[in-house]
Amino acid sequence: MTGLTPGFADPALDAQASFRAVLEAMSRPGRIQRTGSSLHLPAPLGQATAAVLLALADADTGFAHDAGAAAEAWLRFHCGMPLVPAGEATFVLATGAPPALATLCQGSEEEPQASATLVIQVAGLAEDEGWHLTGPGIETEHRLRVDGAPEGFVAAWAANRAGFPCGVDVVLCAGDRLAALPRTVMIAEG
Repeated sequence: MTGLTPGFADPALDAQASFRAVLEAMSRPGRIQRTGSSLHLPAPLGQATAAVLLALADADTGFAHDAGAAAEAWLRFHCGMPLVPAGEATFVLATGAPPALATLCQGSEEEPQASATLVIQVAGLAEDEGWHLTGPGIETEHRLRVDGAPEGFVAAWAANRAGFPCGVDVVLCAGDRLAALPRTVMIAEG
């Protein structure tokens, strides 16, 4: 792909819809949301991945990624995010193997909100099977299958959660679907 393609067709309404999808996903961990976006994207960006970043990122949010030059140019043009090392980034995008959670910004006791959000592109998401999720925002238990989840993710997640209120939040994206894992969620293998 050469040149930059447009972002949201209707920037205000599409950004609001994407923001609502992320908000719903964060408040109901493991529940799959659809972004409804129809963006023309450079590889390897997926619809939900781009919609999440278009809705949340801006010139004040440091960014790290592994998506390549075309995706970087597209995201920097539409979001204005400055590139920073992964350990300092507000948003980290992983289209391949993600960095270890422990290497990302964890926030502090005084400013836990200063932690990173890791956006991981995965092969697929499905409810009612897979991991057992419990915690705030989940009535009893929710199931989430993540095709293409990073190896050792559940153990790394347990260590991430142990540092609460500090820790990394994760948004999983597959096509136009997304699910969130706030740092408060417990994950058990299915």
